[in-house]
This record gives sequence, C-alpha cells and structure tokens, in this order.
Amino acid sequence: MTTAGPGAARDDAPVIVAVVGATATGKSAISLDLAESLGGEVVNADSMQFYRGMDIGTAKLPVAERRGIPHRQLDMLDVHEDASVARFQEEARADIAAIHARGRRAIVVGGSGLYLRALLDRFEFPGTDPELRAALEARAEEEGPGVLHRELAALDPEAAAKIPSQNVKRLVRALEIIALTGSTQSSLPRHEYQAPALTIALDLPYELLDPRIDARVDAMWEHGLVDEVRALETRGLREGVTARRAVGYAETLRHLDGELDAAETRALIAQHTRRLARKQAQWFRPDPRVRWIDAPRDHGDVARAAADASSLVAAADRERAAR
Repeated sequence: MTTAGPGAARDDAPVIVAVVGATATGKSAISLDLAESLGGEVVNADSMQFYRGMDIGTAKLPVAERRGIPHRQLDMLDVHEDASVARFQEEARADIAAIHARGRRAIVVGGSGLYLRALLDRFEFPGTDPELRAALEARAEEEGPGVLHRELAALDPEAAAKIPSQNVKRLVRALEIIALTGSTQSSLPRHEYQAPALTIALDLPYELLDPRIDARVDAMWEHGLVDEVRALETRGLREGVTARRAVGYAETLRHLDGELDAAETRALIAQHTRRLARKQAQWFRPDPRVRWIDAPRDHGDVARAAADASSLVAAADRERAAR
C-alpha cells in the first residue's frame, strides 16, 4: 500500500459508490440499503443539506430513520454561511479516506452535480482574488446581476446558459475565473475519477416523478415548513447568500412577507422543484460513466432497485480486483 496524504485514496481502498439523480427519486432509501449490505457509511452531497435546521424543506433523513448508519457532511453550516465547493471537496474526501481506513465503504449520496464532480473527479480549483470579487459583487449590487450575466454570455456562452441571471454568486465566480486564468468555467475537468468510483443514477419518468414531487411538497407544508423557515429567520436565513435561495425556503420567505398565500406558495415550490429535478437529471446524462437504473416506483420497489445497484457494485469490485 502506498502512503496517502490527508483525503487521498489508498491503493487498496474500495470503490466509492455514488447514488445520484433528481430530487424525490429515492436516493436516501437506496443508500441505506446499500450501506447495510456493503458495510458502508453515507457521505452527503446535497448542498442544501449541509445547513443546520434546514430539515423539512430539504427532505433531510431524520436521525431516527438512518438505521444507525453514520452520515457525514450533514448539518455542517449555519444558514448565514456560504457553502463552498472547495471546502466540501477537502472535507468530504477526508471523510471518505477515514471511512475506508476503518474498513468500511463510502456511499456518496446527492443530486448537487458540481459538488459531486468536485468530490469524485480530478478537479482543481482556480484561486480567488478578494478585491476582484468585491468589485464584481459591488457591480452586481449597483448595476444589477443582468449586466454580469450579459458579460458572461459574451465570454462563455455555455456557462451563461447554465447560470440563472439572478444567481450573483455563480456569476461573480465565473467572471472571476475568466479574469484570473483566462479560462472559462465551462472548461470543467474531463470525466476522470480521482479514485476508483461507481456512479449510479436513479431514473424515473417525469409522469411519475412530478406527482411524487407534488406529494412531497404537500407533506413538507403539513409537517411545518413555514415554522421551520420562521425559526431559521432568527438564525440569519435572510442574510445567507446560499441558503435563503434554496427551493422551498425562498418561496416560503415570500409567503412570510405576505407576497404569496399558502396555495400560491405550495404551487410555486412544486413548480421550482420540478424544474430543479430536470436540471439535476440533465447534469448527469452527458457523463458516460454514469450507470442508470430504474428508480423505485414505490416503497415496495426499493429492494428491487437496491438489488440492481448492488449488482453494479459487485461488477465494479470484480473489475477493480482484476486490474
């Protein structure tokens, strides 16, 4: 075995298993079954589940439903803090190394595509320039983010097409990278794992996924989403750059401000969640390494989907052993 630095993959480490896909496709249920059958521990890669107190609106798995399986990268940030892909990469890779050092298997779970790429792939981050970033943020405040979006569209049309015109954080970062490196943000690293990994995506037709999303939003509302958002307001939710824009939270803040009634808020959350689900699925489609399986159609179908995933893991393990 070679000597590995912090967060580095050992030569004899097991294949990392990543369960990915759109929201509400059953990733949590599959990950629990895989963790039990493989002797695994879960590493969260859903960027909104990093936040303490953002539980109902993110469908975070309650501790009592985790079957005693350790979960990493949950509840790492307060809602006024900004999530960082670079920080996540460093900390989650260290989590994976520690899991494998204990003789366990890392099961990465989430739908945040950029965070998953940063964790699993050879992915280096360009540096930052605080003065440049501050200047871009000031321009966004004074001139409006649409001006930055138009500038990015001229420099990097591919990145601009993927970044909403009101997402100041991502617009600033994309322009910062171009200014500092001369390279575009759309020039992401090639599909190359930094350690042996298997990515399993759950596929569910939209005609089945959309009603499931509607039901999930209804359940979130009934289980206290409004009270959760009201409590998070006192902890700085409105001051947060990332958390306050999360689907479910942004709309509920508007409800608390009197802009939307309850029915309008629920409908808007469902609409935005459906849009997010499609973006998540589209993120993973171009990656030739991703192995797609049918998502569980209902609770009784989880065992079948978990068995399909386990078969892929067994094949990946055999391939690794044969090398």
